[in-house]
Amino acid sequence: MKFLKGFLKFVPIFVLAGLMMLKVNVLTAAPIATIVACLVAYITEKIKLNELIDASIENVKELILVFFILMFAYAMANAFMSTGVGASIVNIALSLGVNARSVAVCGFLVTGILSVATGTSWGTFAACAPIFLWLNHILGGNILLTTASIAGGACFGDNIGLISDTTVVSSGIQKVEILERVKSQVVWSVLCLVVSAIIIYGMSVALKLPTEAANTALAIESIPAEAWSAIEAQKPAAVELLNQVKNGVPVYMVIPLLLVIGVAVTGVPTLLCLFLGIISSYILGSFAGTVESLPVFLGLVQSGFSEAGSWVIVMMMWVGAFGGIMAKMDAFAPLSAIVLKISKNVKQLMFWNGVLSIGGNAALSDEMAQIVTIGPIIKELVDKNVEGSEEDLYKLRLRNATFSSSLGVFGSQLIPWHVYIGFYVGILSSVYPLHTFIATDIIKYNVMAFVTVISLLLLTITGWDRFIPKFGLPREPKVKLKNQTSEVNSDKEICA
Repeated sequence: MKFLKGFLKFVPIFVLAGLMMLKVNVLTAAPIATIVACLVAYITEKIKLNELIDASIENVKELILVFFILMFAYAMANAFMSTGVGASIVNIALSLGVNARSVAVCGFLVTGILSVATGTSWGTFAACAPIFLWLNHILGGNILLTTASIAGGACFGDNIGLISDTTVVSSGIQKVEILERVKSQVVWSVLCLVVSAIIIYGMSVALKLPTEAANTALAIESIPAEAWSAIEAQKPAAVELLNQVKNGVPVYMVIPLLLVIGVAVTGVPTLLCLFLGIISSYILGSFAGTVESLPVFLGLVQSGFSEAGSWVIVMMMWVGAFGGIMAKMDAFAPLSAIVLKISKNVKQLMFWNGVLSIGGNAALSDEMAQIVTIGPIIKELVDKNVEGSEEDLYKLRLRNATFSSSLGVFGSQLIPWHVYIGFYVGILSSVYPLHTFIATDIIKYNVMAFVTVISLLLLTITGWDRFIPKFGLPREPKVKLKNQTSEVNSDKEICA
């Protein structure tokens, strides 16, 4: 009976995962799963509807600040892509010269930087895919290596960006400061970027790709009309970015990005950082001629608010409500018990938290759904079962936040049925119809995804993360599982 009761509590998860696998939009799947969770909570625990509603609202209230940050992040992403900030980054990189042997690694680094600047991997990929795929075509590069490289690079900002929605949400759920989170993993993240870039270039050399340079403007002009329509439908701001890359923008348009990063490092609150980025892009864009007028610019900001409100915030509210109900009926207690049973120390517990994040991502087929569903589970595993100083426990929560977003975003790159991969294939098929793209082909060449996921889990379980500045987890006996402490105390009592 106890087993059946525990199994029933997981039914809402199966419903959510099943709907996602059937390609049902998460805005539809989450409300359905929430209703199922209410029914299960009543059947298993006799929890009344008003109590479930209260639990849902309380869980969503925890995300209110995150909602405001997301709205400003989306607004700044639109501003950066439309005023020339993104184009200046691309042009600076391409001015160094590109050939078939370097196009993949160049695309990888450009998308990595651009994703940090805009806070959107989806927008970065939509903007850069047509540039680098047609540039790759003209140069005679390897289409799959280039495609997978810009896919991996576009996710770098979601891994470490101050304004990325996944970074913001995962940090909020774990109750850690975004800046502290970025500081803790910046060296590891950059190392992943560097190692991946070296491997990508090594693969280009091994493939004996040609070394003749080509003209970027020619690559953009080669984009077919139907591809332009597809890009505009997916991300209108990306069309403006492409035109700016082609026509050129002043180098000083990179200043808003540098300003946001600079003030963020000094500890300025995230909302103020985003506001400064928006204002500076407007001021400099006015001088550069990339801003038509104040009403038009405000329209970009409004569009960003609208995009966040019509999709990610609504989705988070529903999944947040779902998580509140699941927590109210203690649905994840059996799963937590299994993890605790197989974890002999804190290091192993943290490793399994990472595995749970990957597994949740595969089951839910959506990285944000994984963050808001699995995030509270791994947080509770640490909060309830690990003892140590507040500083050391905070470091564990920082790693949980990294698990949520890093294994969420880069883990999605390795899951063929994930919505992220579906988005990639849709964009690629539209902007470059000369090749039939298959999800598994892109995955095989996604060096950054493999390096990030494998290194994070390996460093955690081996303890080698201590060799990376600010990234190492506190080690026993500074932190220990509470059941271990109980066992030690029991042994002492027996000996006495």
